[in-house]
Amino acid sequence: MNNQLESIFEDWHPVSAAEDLHAGQETQTRLLARNVTFGRTADGVLSGHWHRDDGGLEPMSAMEKYGAIWLSFSANPKPIFDIPEFQETDRRVVSAGATRINVSGLRAVENFLDMAHFPFVHTDILGAEPLTEVLPYNVEVDEIRNEVIATECRFAQPKASATALEPIETKYIYRVTRPYVAILYKTCPPDPARWDVLCLFVQPSDEEWCIAHTLMCYIDDVNTDEQLRRFQQTIFGQDLMILLNHVPKRLPIAPHRENPVKADVLATTYRRWLRSSDLQFGAIRD
Repeated sequence: MNNQLESIFEDWHPVSAAEDLHAGQETQTRLLARNVTFGRTADGVLSGHWHRDDGGLEPMSAMEKYGAIWLSFSANPKPIFDIPEFQETDRRVVSAGATRINVSGLRAVENFLDMAHFPFVHTDILGAEPLTEVLPYNVEVDEIRNEVIATECRFAQPKASATALEPIETKYIYRVTRPYVAILYKTCPPDPARWDVLCLFVQPSDEEWCIAHTLMCYIDDVNTDEQLRRFQQTIFGQDLMILLNHVPKRLPIAPHRENPVKADVLATTYRRWLRSSDLQFGAIRD
């Protein structure tokens, strides 16, 4: 394994929605510039392998969690982050699919963190003119969990979710738990005392390619799985043109490449957090 992969070598990485991998099925994909194979046996046991250049296979750690299949190149992976809402029995866990994108996985995460584009890219859904201002919010790095946390985010939205019946001011909390993992907590219209949870689990295929796996953990007894999936796929489809036009494809994280403004404080903190690590895969550090 290359030195540049060492910082994420022991992480868990998503490779599929759990509902898409059936018993007795095996499939191939790319992860951290390696070909990997994973599957379930007929009795449901998960396994994974990465392919050496000489054609040999090396075992990988594999598990199912948060509605996804995860692999790690390490025999002793780091503990995965906690999302306690997935343990709540009244929630719906629905995959919005996997999308292969010609950008670094870090680019995909940064786009997910950007509220400023809501009125212009997701017009009449997540935002609308003239309400284009990103209101002040708080961002910090949780030193204990080593996560980026943004709180008190809010945005006026015409159609905040599939369950929203009228325009509302949607409240958000963002968590970035690993370089390629972002979690959004947002206002739950059916139960405003709780949060809907939208997870972006990014599979870093190669330095300039990724696969975005989107998992919803929602409180919703009205919409079908397909209706929830269609709403989220509409949002992601609108983001694709933005992502595909990024130049360069990798994410610049050097200090001199930042031009921060108030609306970008979360993305700026994310870049600085990445810079504090030794992560190089998918990033431009100079």
